[in-house]
Amino acid sequence: MSGPPAPGASPPGTPGPGTASADPSRGPLQRLRGVDPSSYIVYVGFVGIFLVMSIVLRDDGFLTGQNLVNILLQTAPVTVMAVGAVFVLRDHGLVAGILGGLLTGVVVGLVNGLLVTKLRLPSFLVTLGMMGLCAGLSQRITQLQAIPTIDVSFNGLFGSGSIAGISTLILWSAVFVLGGHYLYRHTRVGAHVLAAGDNVRAARVSGIKVDRIKIGVLVASGVCAAVAGLLYTGRLHGASYTLGSSDLLTVIAAVVIGGTRLFGGRGSVVGALVGSLILGMLNNGLILAGLSDSEQQIVRGLIILIAVALTLREEKS
Repeated sequence: MSGPPAPGASPPGTPGPGTASADPSRGPLQRLRGVDPSSYIVYVGFVGIFLVMSIVLRDDGFLTGQNLVNILLQTAPVTVMAVGAVFVLRDHGLVAGILGGLLTGVVVGLVNGLLVTKLRLPSFLVTLGMMGLCAGLSQRITQLQAIPTIDVSFNGLFGSGSIAGISTLILWSAVFVLGGHYLYRHTRVGAHVLAAGDNVRAARVSGIKVDRIKIGVLVASGVCAAVAGLLYTGRLHGASYTLGSSDLLTVIAAVVIGGTRLFGGRGSVVGALVGSLILGMLNNGLILAGLSDSEQQIVRGLIILIAVALTLREEKS
């Protein structure tokens, strides 16, 4: 049974400072006054960057339908991993390959969760260490060789196919964004995640199983990463130990740019989607502008640093 909330702590699910109340008795103007303008910076930034790219690269094909679809396809794995971050194949057949990938994500997430909750290790350092461990294991298992996937059904389901003319990559992104948004904003689990991230002590006093929440979100993050790996494999018709190895910074940047606090207490799945698309647009624009690989990496790194710095500064002010 849940105990009384800590003095001064809001119960789980209660809108915090700067958040619009959902009380239907309040008029539209009253609800508008309670909205934190900083929550919408990412969306304004998305529109601004899109307009700038449209003008500067109008003659390079930025606004063509194919190019816009390419942006969605390129950002799909990052989007799926970003959804998990908001909450913190071989030739053995279709089902075995899918289950193997998902089970890997579950096991990695569970190990991370136990290390964080039982040994009280910092979650960020645990995930970094596990990333190095998994990268080494993948190199060892594959012997640095790419593993092709010849199952047409798998490739179609996880990247190369389409349903009603819509790429399965986009459909997977939509499923995870909508599911993650509902879980995060409209369920008790989501409210408990927010409460535990905002104030661990108050959450414990309120009866929330904080350790269970931490393990759960790390497992969820592992599953999202596993699905992203399946999407990479399905789209490229093969798996390699290098796939997704450079996505860590991009995923974190997408999540932070989208309005999720690095230290918990506030997050947005829809914002993570928009952050992912912003980075995808920037990457696409750099390629269309004809920059070399090294120049692209320099510009991309600077943009991410500036975006994250501005976001963190906004949180402190």
